[in-house]
Parts: sequence; structure tokens; C-alpha cells
Amino acid sequence: MQLPAVAVSQSPEDKFREYLASRSRAQRFTDQQRDMVRFIFSQHHHFDADQLIDDMKKAGFGVSRATVYRTLAKLVDAGLLRRLELGPRMYYEHDYGYPQHEHLQCGQCGKMIEFQSPAIEAAIEEVCRQHQFHATGHTFIIRGACAECNRARVLKRRLDLI
Repeated sequence: MQLPAVAVSQSPEDKFREYLASRSRAQRFTDQQRDMVRFIFSQHHHFDADQLIDDMKKAGFGVSRATVYRTLAKLVDAGLLRRLELGPRMYYEHDYGYPQHEHLQCGQCGKMIEFQSPAIEAAIEEVCRQHQFHATGHTFIIRGACAECNRARVLKRRLDLI
């Protein structure tokens, strides 16, 4: 499930270009970085670095593994992407232009379901207030089984009883 995007004042490309220029040692915005930003923000799904490299190569882009890893780290630092640690792998998702949300992750098929919960947001704000803590973000992932995998598990259990 995908949530609707939120309005932003700059394109992801312009925001990343601004981030690179504002660093203590300004960095150049390369063609590979531009292609990556455009490719990542042309679709919305959770991805890891290897998937991104494969998908970009299939789409005809020439990207080096080192550039992808360095650029992903910079995109996170710039506030454009969010890192999600899911088991042994690091996944990424849009942060810029996308509302704060939480995740349900199916341990069987890997499906990610995004959701928003005012009650969870209120609880986080209350805990931070109680501890005089200034939060800059959070990641909340509930692991379990999605409806399809649950149905398959129940059906298999019934067949095992026969």
C-alpha cells in the first residue's frame, strides 16, 4: 500500500543539488547522481542497493556500485531517503515529499505495508515530551504475516490435519 505524496517546494533533484553545494567542501552533481535521483523518485517502492543497481542497469543506465552506495548515503544525509534495517539487509524509501508513516513487514513474502497512525504519533510525541527529548525521526516496523501468507498458512494447517 502506498500513501499519497505531500507537496514540496523543490524537486528531489534540486534539493540534492542544493545539499551537495552547501557542504563544507562543495561537491559536483554528477550525471550518474542525477540519473539515480530521477530513477529513484520516478517510482515508489522499498529497495536495497543491489536491487537499485540491477533495475538501473536493466533500464539502460550505467552506474558503478561504489557510486550507488556513496550516493545513497548522501541522499539519506540530505533527507531525501530513509534507511530501513530489515534483517541483514538495508532498504531505502522516499523520505522527502512523503508523509511520516510506519510499516508492517511480512516475514514470509517480504511484503511491506505502509500505514499512518495518529495514535502512534501522539504516543511518540508524549514520550519525547516526558523525557524532554527532541526527536528527529523514527522507524517503526511491525513484523508478522500478511493476509495472503496467513491464509496460505491456515490452509496448509487444515490440509495437514486431513
